[in-house]
Amino acid sequence: MPRARRFYAEALGLPPSAGNPDEFETPNVTLALWEPEAEGVPFAPNTAGIALRVPDVEAAREALRARGVEFLGETVDTGVCLMGFFRDPDGNVLILHRRYAPR
Repeated sequence: MPRARRFYAEALGLPPSAGNPDEFETPNVTLALWEPEAEGVPFAPNTAGIALRVPDVEAAREALRARGVEFLGETVDTGVCLMGFFRDPDGNVLILHRRYAPR
């Protein structure tokens, strides 16, 4: 948990919740850290990914790269959005995301 707390607070720069040091706030979702093994559940990383909306994917990549985050390849342009994939220290996939095309 200390390693995960450091990553989400320091590398990603997410503010911890005022009420729980194991929760981190984004504008529209709270990310909660959980130790499944403490409850007898085997851990398996989430490889589907959680997308975090950012104003500028390339600027966010550079900021995270400077903090030691390694990306899984180059930025992906889907024709409607840009995405940059990386893992947290436990192998969970996170995605920097910015939609640029109108809905």
